Amino acid sequence: MNLNDPALSPLAVAQASLLEPFGLDESHLTRAIGTIFEHRVDYADVYFQTTRSEGWSLDEGIVKSGSFSIEQGVGVRAVAGDKTAFAYSDEINAAALDAAARATRTIARGGRSGTQRVGTAGKVNGTAGKGGNGAGKGGRMPHRLYPMSDPIASLDAAAKTGLLHRVEQRARAKDPRVVQVMASLSAEHDVVMVMRSDGLLAADVRPLVRVSVQVIVEQDGRREQGYAGGGGRFDLDYFTDERLAGYVDEAVRSALVNLESRPAPAGVMSVVLGPGWPGVLLHEAIGHGLEGDFNRKKSSAFAGRLGERVAARGVTVVDDGTIKDRRGSLNVDDEGNPTQCNVLIEDGVLKGYLQDSLNARLMKVPVTGNARRESFAHLPMPRMTNTFMYAGKDDPGEIIASLDKGIYAANFGGGQVDITNGKFVFSASEAYWVENGKIQYPVKGATLIGNGPDALTRVTMIGNDMALDSGIGVCGKEGQSVPVGVGQPTL
Repeated sequence: MNLNDPALSPLAVAQASLLEPFGLDESHLTRAIGTIFEHRVDYADVYFQTTRSEGWSLDEGIVKSGSFSIEQGVGVRAVAGDKTAFAYSDEINAAALDAAARATRTIARGGRSGTQRVGTAGKVNGTAGKGGNGAGKGGRMPHRLYPMSDPIASLDAAAKTGLLHRVEQRARAKDPRVVQVMASLSAEHDVVMVMRSDGLLAADVRPLVRVSVQVIVEQDGRREQGYAGGGGRFDLDYFTDERLAGYVDEAVRSALVNLESRPAPAGVMSVVLGPGWPGVLLHEAIGHGLEGDFNRKKSSAFAGRLGERVAARGVTVVDDGTIKDRRGSLNVDDEGNPTQCNVLIEDGVLKGYLQDSLNARLMKVPVTGNARRESFAHLPMPRMTNTFMYAGKDDPGEIIASLDKGIYAANFGGGQVDITNGKFVFSASEAYWVENGKIQYPVKGATLIGNGPDALTRVTMIGNDMALDSGIGVCGKEGQSVPVGVGQPTL
């Protein structure tokens, strides 16, 4: 099958990958849903997935590890009222599908929670909890945002390890203070298909690649590190020598900056955030609080505030799953709904939340195409895709020049947020002390502590340089990890 054939549909690829090799067709899926509906339920769906993943890593000049895995299976979900019954099997065949459907029906009928193992045609696990309803009909592909080709097959093993060696060689040649280089390459080909009880049949074929570079530099006994990388929904030929050189140069540059850093001051002060990846603060401190489940349960600091001013004028935040080739983009979400650009905050006013079908139905609002799950073995929930703030009109240089005393946080490491109150803690991986409008010196250990909803109201300048991250983001929620994108202008 030529995955580059523009006439080939994701549904055809999914059927050839997920049904035909196992002697299944659409009638088996319809029969499974019919089995669930022998008990009184409102909605059901069947979700198939096969994922091929490969990874290589280099350390100390040696490609020390390589991995390849295939994960596949089927998840079956039923909804009755506000309860969900769910079962999955890590084998795909008629017996496993039937067992999962019967287990789901049993759990739904009992209205109980727990784990159930069914010993036919592989392992079936079942749980019960809160759930949702599907919406929409038809199987037309709403987007073609990325190629369907398999990135794992786009380079042979020698080319993949050679890529990592070139990264290592350039980093060491860049500066004699580089004492250690770590690099990794990953590629994934994900095929998913969902049939819903409302008649929708949808599929998606999702490539994903990423390169990461970390360097450690040493000078006069002091060691510091720098990091860079990128990727998206491409083949591995996306990583040209020029692009790899950019990652290496950025990692080395940031490490050398940190060699000159001084301890960061403490206290309440003004902060300038850099463009691009610093949008991870927006993602964590605001984005999670705008997901539908937290707002339906009224556990978010933004619950019940639609139509209210929650941010300074000029602040517009969107979640857009339709940006071509982006890491967080999807043609359809994991319930088969087309992704879209959702305006969350417009000129400072809260306009909407991110919804899967579960929370959309219970909140009586439209779905937004944000149902995501880590795999067939997980229930979908409302998640972000590519979340970012629109550009403003201010010159980035003038924003820094406006700072009397404060921190310019050019890049971030990790962070966390409590969505119930919006309080966040983020560590800056590259930051500078600014005084009298001029950058004085780099600082180390700068930790930003604040409150997301409050910080939104204190934005005073928004740059004209909005940028998305380079394609490295992973979002965790309730134990599930999914790829995402973030972005913002200098602000």
